Amino acid sequence: MRKVLLMAVVAAMSVMLASVAFAGAKKDKVKVGFVYISPVGDEGYSYAQDQGRKAIDALPWVETSYVESVAEGPDSERVVLNFARKGYDMVIGTSFGYMDPMVKVSKKFPKTAFMHCSGFKTTPNMSNYFGRMYQARYLTGIVAGMMTKSNVIGYVAAFPIPEVIRGINAFTLGVRSVNPEATVRVVWTKTWYDPALEKDAAISLLDMKADVITQHQDSPGPQEAAQERGKYSIAYNSDMSKMAPKAHLTAAVWNWAPLFKNAVEQLRDGVWQGNESLWWGMDQGIVDIAPYGPMVPQNVKDKVAEAKKAIVEGKNAIFVGPLKDQNGKEMVPAGKTMTDPEMLGMMWFVEGVIGNTK
Repeated sequence: MRKVLLMAVVAAMSVMLASVAFAGAKKDKVKVGFVYISPVGDEGYSYAQDQGRKAIDALPWVETSYVESVAEGPDSERVVLNFARKGYDMVIGTSFGYMDPMVKVSKKFPKTAFMHCSGFKTTPNMSNYFGRMYQARYLTGIVAGMMTKSNVIGYVAAFPIPEVIRGINAFTLGVRSVNPEATVRVVWTKTWYDPALEKDAAISLLDMKADVITQHQDSPGPQEAAQERGKYSIAYNSDMSKMAPKAHLTAAVWNWAPLFKNAVEQLRDGVWQGNESLWWGMDQGIVDIAPYGPMVPQNVKDKVAEAKKAIVEGKNAIFVGPLKDQNGKEMVPAGKTMTDPEMLGMMWFVEGVIGNTK
């Protein structure tokens, strides 16, 4: 669904160096259509994207519409094409598998702007966007590292791709920055949304003595499993505290509003660009953590606030050497900071992770 492959992301970073201005006229009104892979619901990936849509829809000169539960492939092409035919100024597709259909439609409608989430292909009137979620993962790792008593933390992982592995590594680095004895156990589900399977994966980790569970998928299954066992949980994509209020410590969350607002303002002013790959971070407000559960003490909040300040100010890039993989091999020498292409192609686990990358 939202795969970010090695060759793809490296290509995306190279495109950043060669953006081409979109020849759009200034507009008094901007009409934007959104395409979602899943139901909007009350939490998860599409919900987070839709919160961003609502933020720009509140602007008096912006009008938005959306279609939810659109399958990748021909269905997505039909929906994107329909928005373009209706004269929408911009179409935003939020799933990786929409990429090729959007490229195809963008070439047929050169006066329409297109934005695609998490992909790597662009055209003169199509850009892609994503966020540095690893920064929020690091902060939630600090929470987990300070709240665990068993020193075993469970991670219900989606697919073994760089996006997911990067998040696991950042989380683990956060954990071990405050608790070097803790380990992070990984179980793969190879799903983005399967509540029952993801809950079962969390249960298997709880059976391995994990007392904090986190995840990469959209469903609240792992959160519910933790609550049923009297353990803690950390969610992803959006605040899931309503689903497991007794377990939910916090969540690594998206805030797409700043990026969407920037896009529609540029489109209105006639300066929006295609052929761009945007990878915004915490300093731009794209990623953050959700409000804490009542069980999180002040000393944990203070530690996270300190780390967040360092990230926002550019004083903590997270993936800074020396870094070793889980087998003890040096991957990043002392004093070196990983480049964006290196992070985007990450396919190895840092020390402290128990599991494989397949």
